[in-house]
Amino acid sequence: MADTAEEPLMGQSSHEDDLDATDEVDLSDVSLLLEKNLRHPGVFVWLLTFSAGISGLLFGYDTGVISATLVSINSSLGHPLTTLDKSLITSATALFALLVSPVSGVLADSLGRKRVVLLADLAFILGAVIQAVAGNVAGMIVGRSVVGLAVGAGSFVAPLYIAELAPAPFRGRLITLNVLFITIGQVIAYIVGWAFVQWGNQATGWRWMVGLGAVPAGLQCLVMIIMPETPRWLVMVDRRDEAKNVLRKVFGSGVEIEGLAEVVLEGIENEVREEEEAKRGRNRSQSQKQNDAWFSDSKDLWLELFRVSGNRRALAIACLLQGLQQLCGFNSLMYFSATIFTIVGFASPTLTSLSVALTNFVLTCLALLLIDRIGRRKILLYSIPIMSLGLLFCAIGFHFITLPENLSLDNPSSSANANEEIPLSERTAPMLVLASIMLYVGAYALGLGNVPWMQSELFPLNVRSFGSGLSTSTNWSANFVVGLTFLPMMEFLTPAWTFVIYAGVCVAGWLAVWRIYPETKGLSLEEVGALLAEGWGVRGVSRG
Repeated sequence: MADTAEEPLMGQSSHEDDLDATDEVDLSDVSLLLEKNLRHPGVFVWLLTFSAGISGLLFGYDTGVISATLVSINSSLGHPLTTLDKSLITSATALFALLVSPVSGVLADSLGRKRVVLLADLAFILGAVIQAVAGNVAGMIVGRSVVGLAVGAGSFVAPLYIAELAPAPFRGRLITLNVLFITIGQVIAYIVGWAFVQWGNQATGWRWMVGLGAVPAGLQCLVMIIMPETPRWLVMVDRRDEAKNVLRKVFGSGVEIEGLAEVVLEGIENEVREEEEAKRGRNRSQSQKQNDAWFSDSKDLWLELFRVSGNRRALAIACLLQGLQQLCGFNSLMYFSATIFTIVGFASPTLTSLSVALTNFVLTCLALLLIDRIGRRKILLYSIPIMSLGLLFCAIGFHFITLPENLSLDNPSSSANANEEIPLSERTAPMLVLASIMLYVGAYALGLGNVPWMQSELFPLNVRSFGSGLSTSTNWSANFVVGLTFLPMMEFLTPAWTFVIYAGVCVAGWLAVWRIYPETKGLSLEEVGALLAEGWGVRGVSRG
């Protein structure tokens, strides 16, 4: 039987000829009818995706805006920012995103996916305001921490919301679209940062940069209020009619498609009923009944996730991908790109950072077209080696650059008479660093930038929210470590060795992906579960 608790996620398979919607339909035949009748996502699915995708835009805007903010604050917070100040301001967001990620999985099941998005928006608005009015470093850290709660919850629930509503043939592309929103947010942040640096008030421009993040959060609040919940969650809370209406809108019109809504709904109800029966069976097997139902349910989730071998493998793969996405050093470039381009000698570091963000955006657009054609595993195996090369070339470029003792100072190669004083190798090395970073970012955007966010397809229904929340917390754990250690590594290990270390992480990550990450392109959720039930499923799983 197909994964009936989330029928829009079902994959393609070969079946018999046409079925009449009024006949008794085997749920596996839904895949054939979707493939025949859904040539592209409907307007309703696009609207849902764009509405949830604003969470990605907020994530990207926050990642990009802090880069320009760090080089614009100067003494506005009472004193010039030290390396420790910059590291704490940057990493506070990741730390609180880490703390909220596992909780978000529980909240998504109890409150619903839509309400978690709305709560994240309110937190982002509050955090943006606190940052904008901050008078010292501590206030800025508090604002960044509140924003961390927002992006931590939003980065988890937005892909989940999209995945639970996306028809299987388009699932990879629609989740990648959420990543595209992240890159759009980064581009907007760099444009806003550059504009305020060029024409804004030096003392207050950065406050407008961080404060403007409240605008898209407010817009998403207004839009998401009228958006529906996912059918699966609606059935869980006995709102059957609403779930049926959402399914009809997702599948679209057509004699055959319209008749599927009832069949799919019955499948969702059967799956939820099976989950409840299994949960009651576990409770009966306990020697002492727990009085705290919430604690008991949470304990069940932990046991289910770690006791079942397939679930453990899914969690291992999801955590591998999420951890690698951050430990490869990408967000250190996003957080500190303006700082990097300042110390290597570029006259307009924020504008230079914009070129990196545009590279990320363009290659993410390409990934949008390729991800469901090439496949998740292959695109990672192709792109990660290119990332390693980019990092190694970057290390070579830094080897020829004489950096200032204080990373907050400008590089002497940016002075007016640099052509006379600086050797040719040092004058051209910054361009090698820029080109290498763009090569690295482009390869990242093709694979590692989007594949980890498809983590929900790895987990079975009963642990999907919880498992996705835990793996997302791995992402933010690594993000916190990278944000806190990048500048100290640049100072104490030298930039060249810092990027060599990141290249080594990419090599180790490639080996792990090659060893344990199977291809999931075109597979239904049931097939993915079966793939991981008896092993890692790496061999012989590709399906056109």
